[in-house]
Amino acid sequence: MPPVSYPTTESDIYFTVFKVPRWRAAIYQFLSVRLWGSLPSTLQRRISAWYSSLYTKSYSKKIIGPYLKVNYRDKNYLQKFKPPDGKKEFANFQDFFTREFKELPQNQSAYVWPCEGLLCDLGSVVDTTISNVKGDKRSIETIFQIGKVPIPEDYYFTNVFLHNKNYHRIHAPVSGTVSRIQHVPGDLVILRPWIYKQNPSLPALRNERYNIDIEDIWGRTWYLSIVGGPAVGTIALPKHMTVGSKVEKLEEIALFYLGSTCCMAAPETPRYHSRNSFVQVGATY
Repeated sequence: MPPVSYPTTESDIYFTVFKVPRWRAAIYQFLSVRLWGSLPSTLQRRISAWYSSLYTKSYSKKIIGPYLKVNYRDKNYLQKFKPPDGKKEFANFQDFFTREFKELPQNQSAYVWPCEGLLCDLGSVVDTTISNVKGDKRSIETIFQIGKVPIPEDYYFTNVFLHNKNYHRIHAPVSGTVSRIQHVPGDLVILRPWIYKQNPSLPALRNERYNIDIEDIWGRTWYLSIVGGPAVGTIALPKHMTVGSKVEKLEEIALFYLGSTCCMAAPETPRYHSRNSFVQVGATY
């Protein structure tokens, strides 16, 4: 069934995919993984928290206007959103970054995309290659930290990169029950997919993240991994998000404070999107 969407909730889908040559990507990867990535995780988090704190200052709200002009073609883009936490105005840039929809997208499909961003990696779980990180071979199961029970081979893996300009709240892709919530400590290497031309999922394998599993009404588990990166001060979960909680499709399940990527292993195959295409919250999966 095609997505059912409304103009008041559609996002600006303009997205530039930078096509850097492999040699430059190799340099970027060296700087991210070998230099920045060699710093202790605690130091990475301290630097990131300090950097993200700058966007909570009142003067940072002056950035919002110019940022909108540079990054969005839709002149009325901000009218589709409201400030977070019941605020009446955007008091700083972080308020803009954590903006909320005035009205959630509506879609009759049973499965929807949980986030907005660039679909930089996808494929069947069984065909996804093992990656070598810090000398260790790590599989897709490493991202979701599911233990000894493997993800079914007929599941489909996706990795969505959320650019700074994108909406940064994560929503449930399906109605069901939260069956697991896990915080996984890790690094905060750079997320941008064009840096990792041969393996866009590299940051997801080693970065700090929250893993959230949702069991749908058919008893199938949807695995989500909400991955942090540099300048991510916090990944916040709603207070009601606990193991055993019932969630409805498109209910908010997590929030990023600057920078992120969202991986998912699902029992369904994406029907309308391919690699390097743009996905929107609430669009048919």
